[in-house]
Amino acid sequence: MTAPPHLPVLLHEVVEALTPAAGVRIIDATFGAGGYSRALLEAGAQVLALDRDPTARRFAGPLEAAFPDRFRLAESRFSELEGALGEAGWAGCDAIVFDIGVSSMQLDEADRGFSFMRDGPLDMRMGGEGPTAADLVNETEPAELARLFWIYGEERASRRITQFLVRRRAAAPFTRTLELAEEIERAVGGRKGAPTHPATRVFQALRIAVNDELGELEAGLAAAERVLPAGGRLAVVTFHSLEDRIVKSFLTERAGRTPAGSRHLPQAPKGAAASFELQFNGHRGPGAAELADNPRARSAKLRAAIRTSAPVWRRAA
Repeated sequence: MTAPPHLPVLLHEVVEALTPAAGVRIIDATFGAGGYSRALLEAGAQVLALDRDPTARRFAGPLEAAFPDRFRLAESRFSELEGALGEAGWAGCDAIVFDIGVSSMQLDEADRGFSFMRDGPLDMRMGGEGPTAADLVNETEPAELARLFWIYGEERASRRITQFLVRRRAAAPFTRTLELAEEIERAVGGRKGAPTHPATRVFQALRIAVNDELGELEAGLAAAERVLPAGGRLAVVTFHSLEDRIVKSFLTERAGRTPAGSRHLPQAPKGAAASFELQFNGHRGPGAAELADNPRARSAKLRAAIRTSAPVWRRAA
């Protein structure tokens, strides 16, 4: 989960990794409530912010007023990063930051359907287009639904939960968040003192599937490799293991440290020169002071790298 709007996670570490200054052009690929964008602008940088969620526009006004010549917000996905650059009239950029996952403002709005703690329509779409979470729960074949919960939610009880949901949807389709959360709780036999709500992993899986979050992340990383010049900086903040594995795999592979591959980022040809240099080994997380102010930051991880002059790694044929 992403931090509350007024507490951008790992802000100091992200700013340090991107080194914003006058004349530096930075893409904030996940604008949200504008926490990173504001800090980068205050350091003198030019910022092109992206967000697929049209409701993010309401946070752009103050920045547009304060930095009219250096800030612009575009409604765009990660995979459309290059197109957004062109539409903004930017020939390139010097740095990119991604803050992956659902934002607190989305979780806190019941009508968006992201939270199992608030009753609302079972939607979960970040951009308002495509199938909803209700569509997936009510229409997906049982085997595929269980696979989705297992892969995207790492839910061990995926098959049992699916059995309960399939039986319930046959009687009446799911339309609300709380009715889905309650059925999941019944499927696993209640909370039984568990530290997290039984619906946590299923809701995560549905959100990721509805928004193709992992595919968008992989596409965004590949786009960053293409648009960043030599010396360009990349910073990525993640909040759960699925996202972090993708980022870690991409950066360690592109830094020439280990072979990797995925459906969006296939294994590079043997002998390809490293296209990124890691800024530090592993990841950086929040310190004690940040955790005290913002417990939601506990799972945040920052990975960062600098683009080399090597060519973009070509996709396997």
